[in-house]
Amino acid sequence: MHMPLHRSLIAVAFAATTGSSPVWSQDAAQTVVVTGGVRDRQAFDAPYAIGVVDAQALRDAGPLVNLSEALGRVPGLNVSNRNNYAQDLQISSRGFGARATFGVRGLRLYTDGIPASMPDGQGQVAHFDLAGAARVEVLRGPFSVLYGNSSGGVIALFGAPVGDRRAELAVDGGEFGLRQVRVGLALPMEDGFELRASGTRLELDGFRPQSAAERTLGSLRGAWRGANDTVTLLLSDHTQDAQDPLGLTRAQFDLGPEQTAPQATQFNTRKTIRQSQGGVNWRHRFGETGVLRETSLTAYKGSRGVNQVLAIPPLTQNNPAVPSSQRHGGGVVDFDRAYDGLEARVRLGWTDLDVIAGAVQERQADDRRGFENFTGPSSAPTELGVTGALRRDERNTARTRDAYAQAEWTLDPAWTVIAGVRSGRVDLRVEDHYVQGLNGDDSGSLRFSYTNPVVGLRWAVQPQWMLHASAARGFESPTLGELAYTADNSGFNFGLKGQTSNQLEVGSKWRGNALDVDAALFLVDTDDEIGVLSNAGGRSAFQNVGRTRRYGAEAALGWRLDPTLRLGAALTLLHARYRDSFGTCLAAPCPSAANPLVPVAAGNRIAGTQEASGFAELAWRPGVVPGEVAIEVRAQGKTAVNDVNAEYAPGFAVVNLRWSHRITFGQGSALELLARVDNLADRHYAGSVIVGDANGRFYEPGSPRAAMVSLRWSQHW
Repeated sequence: MHMPLHRSLIAVAFAATTGSSPVWSQDAAQTVVVTGGVRDRQAFDAPYAIGVVDAQALRDAGPLVNLSEALGRVPGLNVSNRNNYAQDLQISSRGFGARATFGVRGLRLYTDGIPASMPDGQGQVAHFDLAGAARVEVLRGPFSVLYGNSSGGVIALFGAPVGDRRAELAVDGGEFGLRQVRVGLALPMEDGFELRASGTRLELDGFRPQSAAERTLGSLRGAWRGANDTVTLLLSDHTQDAQDPLGLTRAQFDLGPEQTAPQATQFNTRKTIRQSQGGVNWRHRFGETGVLRETSLTAYKGSRGVNQVLAIPPLTQNNPAVPSSQRHGGGVVDFDRAYDGLEARVRLGWTDLDVIAGAVQERQADDRRGFENFTGPSSAPTELGVTGALRRDERNTARTRDAYAQAEWTLDPAWTVIAGVRSGRVDLRVEDHYVQGLNGDDSGSLRFSYTNPVVGLRWAVQPQWMLHASAARGFESPTLGELAYTADNSGFNFGLKGQTSNQLEVGSKWRGNALDVDAALFLVDTDDEIGVLSNAGGRSAFQNVGRTRRYGAEAALGWRLDPTLRLGAALTLLHARYRDSFGTCLAAPCPSAANPLVPVAAGNRIAGTQEASGFAELAWRPGVVPGEVAIEVRAQGKTAVNDVNAEYAPGFAVVNLRWSHRITFGQGSALELLARVDNLADRHYAGSVIVGDANGRFYEPGSPRAAMVSLRWSQHW
């Protein structure tokens, strides 16, 4: 019998408070988290919904390439692998970020405190060094607003400190031409200095034609630790060349996962990425006796370049019979970005009160160009998939300035009140340097201001049981990309407003001898939600679609049945609906007599979201067989591909099997073995969707059955 959603939420909440260790951490009760709080604390004591994926879970989940390998076990988070290295992962938290057609939108991303999200709110995770991570923390819910603009959630990676001298060599091989080599070196040195360096080279043929990729990632982490000071230096360099097989129509998708859109090979669609970044953090501790406890200063600077060839027909870009085509930005995207930021913070402490306060400034500047993707006349081009005539030349800039404060007041050992506020300003500007014919001056600027308060309460009912509740107001500005176009190609989208949200959350955490459970119920009401108006011809236009409501439940379970057997599970239920009706475009040009606005009814599901998703894992150390054997199940409900809900990507469940074993030798040597078979039953499913695509190419297929083997040798001395 089908249970209504609201009754399902109550059942999950009740079950969660009766018993269990969250699946994402094998020792969750002792895991220390940094994200979201005034000071470092154990995850159990954090009065908000936070998940931790530790280093071992990351290493067991795959070749340490994509966050989607391991973060599927965090409730409330949807991480979809597009299986397309020309696009970043599709990540959403409680429905925030689901509309992103590329990159990560609506969440804040960090690696060792250095933002991977730009000031305009869009970010990438391809340069995350998962092999060198100690853990990944995922903060959901109201306390994420303390991270500023576009923080519907926070994903933060923390590098592993250097414990001993170690060299590592890892080799991965698998289906569809997966080849990866990784080298690493960790060196503790005299006088408190330490160094960790790594380099990775990945090559992949892909299971679809036109889906090969190559990636090189280098990272260096240096640190100095004194009696009261810690200085950490981070450097990284990431290059990636990837073909783009494009999305599929439903008819193409139904033929099987190995399909590729014909336009992909016709135009040789592809993307090249270059990103370099450096950052430094200085932390000074004054001790725990005076009021001034700690100061911190973080500075970072980086550059990112992208060149992408799209499959846009020449006549769409330059059609003498359609004068408005003169305003098209072309079929080749080329931009160079420079960005930097500075954050200063201080922590004050009294007997029962801790306070942190800080200020942040971030900047980005994009030199963005567009070119035709053909040569010769548009009616009879001589060559496709090349860089042709200039069609766009502009400078886009974004700047944020924020100040924040957060306080934690311990009323007594059982009760704690946490409150904070962040106030900031986002300045976005476009300077158009390509003014020609009907292509007028598209320059423009907008300024958004926000003040986000949050308050929370923690109640330690028993030593093993904690309840928490929180409320907050959030803000999300449009990105530069979302402001770049209107549906009728009239230039800068001056009418687009930022969206505001009111969030409520209640949660429960239980830590037993063998059973751990985290659970949360949440409600989010949003005004002026930003949605897709049209997505055609390489241009996405956005609009405010009115009010939306998200509510749901999240639960994570860890059960240690005996010393050799453990069970973990995560469940997410999400109701994400529009509360107002609005109009949207399904084809280009729009709006026009041929393609008028299509009504979207109030009550429709927000595109890109699912009503249910889950993860389960059963791991066993049998003794008669060396190592650990585990079976994983990932399931997801159907996904709306556009706002009119005309089509859905079908729901699915895939089963993965893994075996891992560590062999130690004399003289500090160790060999770590990992074998995986993903999608054991060879299910055909949509790994992700391209929201609102006007060509109907919504579907990006998930990988067929794929085996891989990893050999990871390390030497300690």
